[in-house]
Amino acid sequence: MPAKKTSTTKKTAAKKNAPAKKAAAKKTPAKKATAKKVAAKKKPAAKKAPAKKKPAAKKKAAAKKAPAKKKAPVTKTATKKAPAKKKPAAKKSPFSVGDKVVYPHHGAATIVKKERIEFAGEKQDYFVLQIATDQLTLRVPVTSAVERGVRPVISKNKARQVFAVFKEEPQEAGSNWSRWYKLLTEKINSGDIFQVAEVVRDLTYAQQIKGISPALKRMLAKARLIIVSELQFSLLLSEEDTIKKLDRSLPKVELPEDD
Repeated sequence: MPAKKTSTTKKTAAKKNAPAKKAAAKKTPAKKATAKKVAAKKKPAAKKAPAKKKPAAKKKAAAKKAPAKKKAPVTKTATKKAPAKKKPAAKKSPFSVGDKVVYPHHGAATIVKKERIEFAGEKQDYFVLQIATDQLTLRVPVTSAVERGVRPVISKNKARQVFAVFKEEPQEAGSNWSRWYKLLTEKINSGDIFQVAEVVRDLTYAQQIKGISPALKRMLAKARLIIVSELQFSLLLSEEDTIKKLDRSLPKVELPEDD
C-alpha cells in the first residue's frame, strides 16, 4: 500500500512540473516576439540611411560650382586698370612762358603767357603766342602744342645752313603750273624753315626771270616774313638787319640786255 502512494505522488509531481515547462515554453516565444519587434524597428533605420546621403551629394555639387565664383575677381581687376588711361593728360609740355618758338605758316613767336580757358564746359591751359612780324596773337593748347607743329627756334649753326639753300639750283614751275603752286603752298605750311627757304629761292628766281602772278607775289612775301622772323631770333639780329642779310644771300640773275 505505501508503494502506491509513491507512484501517485510522482504523478502529481509530474503534473505540477508539466505546467511549469509549458509556461516556460510559452515565455520563450514572447522573447522571440520582442526580438522580431526590435528587428522591425531596425529596418526603418536602415531605410533612412540612404536618405542622409542625398544632402552629401548636394554638397559635392555645390563644391564643384564654387570654382566658378573665382572668375569674378578677374573682372574686378580689369575695371581697376581703366584709370590708367588718364596718363596722357599728365604729359608735360616742353615749352614754357618766355620761350621762342615757331608756329607753322606764321613763323617765329614768343610765348608771352599761359592762361586757362573754358570751352564746351571743360577748362584747358593755352599758350598765348605773339608772332614776331605779323602783329598777330595766337592761342595754342598746352597739351597739343607739339602735335600742332610748334617747335623751338633753330640754332645759329642751322641758320647758316638756311643761307646755303639760297645758293642751290632753283626749281622752276615747268609745264604743270598748278602742281607747282600746290607744292609751294605745302612747303610754307610745313613749318620747316629749309622748305620755306626753297620757296623764297624759287619764287625770287622766277620773279627776276619772267615775273610772277599776284598770288605768287603774296606767297613770296609770306615766305620771306616766316624766314626773317625765325632768323632774327636765332641770330639775335633786328628785323631790319635780318632782311638785309637775307637780300644779300639771295642770288641775283643778270638778264641779257636788249640790242
